[in-house]
Amino acid sequence: MGAEVLVDTNVLVYAFDADEPEKQRRAQELLDGLVADGTACVSSQVLGEFYVTVTRRFPESMDSATAARHTERFAEVLEVHGTGLQVVLEALRGAVRHRLSYYDAQIWAAARLNHVPVVLSEDFSAGSEIEGVRFENPFAPASA
Repeated sequence: MGAEVLVDTNVLVYAFDADEPEKQRRAQELLDGLVADGTACVSSQVLGEFYVTVTRRFPESMDSATAARHTERFAEVLEVHGTGLQVVLEALRGAVRHRLSYYDAQIWAAARLNHVPVVLSEDFSAGSEIEGVRFENPFAPASA
């Protein structure tokens, strides 16, 4: 079965964020279920953003080696889609046409080009849809 959900960086980061216990719990439960079902994916962009974010956000609890191990583990248990030229060009189109920031457009493009119908993120307008890709905020009160 192919991926049905592309997980954005913030979901991965919240799984380690003890300062946000409700979001941490929700992210961990969500990731556990998606990994068990085999229905989740990430883009290579998301993996890179995760590493950078956790090493900056949690410098006392997540050194670079630990962050690298977690990043590698996500790459092992989640389907990973690359962000090559085709994704870059589609992201540019999305940024212009849909007025997305470039990095948000790259998330959308990775999902769209890989036929992944849902992006889980708190960075998009929950419930919105762009060219067949729907955005859901797993941390919104109705999602919890």
